[in-house]
Amino acid sequence: MNTISKILVPYDFSDSAKRALDYAIDFIGNAEIKIDLIHVSDNPDEKKMRATYEALCEEYKSKLKVPMRWTLGWDGAVTNIIIEAQQEKKADLIIMGTSGSSDEKELSQTAILVKDASCPVLVIPENSEKETVKNISLVLGKNEIDKPNSLNTLLGICQKFNAKVHVLTIQNTPGTFGYSKNDEKNENTLMYYLENFYSEHTFIENTDVVDGIFSYVEKHDIDMIAILPRNHTKNAAPSDGLLTKELVLKANVPVLTIE
Repeated sequence: MNTISKILVPYDFSDSAKRALDYAIDFIGNAEIKIDLIHVSDNPDEKKMRATYEALCEEYKSKLKVPMRWTLGWDGAVTNIIIEAQQEKKADLIIMGTSGSSDEKELSQTAILVKDASCPVLVIPENSEKETVKNISLVLGKNEIDKPNSLNTLLGICQKFNAKVHVLTIQNTPGTFGYSKNDEKNENTLMYYLENFYSEHTFIENTDVVDGIFSYVEKHDIDMIAILPRNHTKNAAPSDGLLTKELVLKANVPVLTIE
């Protein structure tokens, strides 16, 4: 998986953070990929945190080819600290956990991070039972793919897990999908970048886009949802990221946002 060499995992010792770390380690497998942990605290006891994190790194040492490292962050908004750490460490991917709708503060931070991060973010629901990645649903709208090179991250994941990509477009307004110039361009882009890992492109009518996505995920045994957010788009009007937020907050499978 040559597109990912460093992963940043926000870690606060919660169950959701541990789930994300376990997923990250399984995600890495035998690859020589570095994991950096970032702990954010308003008033940290640095000596105590050092001992705690060193013990954590020792616990996972046998499962990794490259020892984990950790960083303590404070004095600022949690999401800003995580993004700054990602940029400083040049992490290619952020893997973070979420406990679901029971923790509104955590959900808000997750949504902000996904919206503002300039690298791919993989959000792992605490209640997710998915351990393998065999089927990925890439959610696309009617617009032309803005940054085709971003699909290289998805290709890297497919190569690692031998996973198939099932592209999904939800039609929530009257009209015809699948025959526009943008659809044709996207089809060529998908075949070029995803190679033989691209399976098919399905168009579904549903006035509720999120419901349509989750219904498809359940019916087709999807292990991961991938989305190309348009909040940083250059060739079209940026969106406010509502769909991305809904997926991240409500999905019961991992959600990958690709920038």
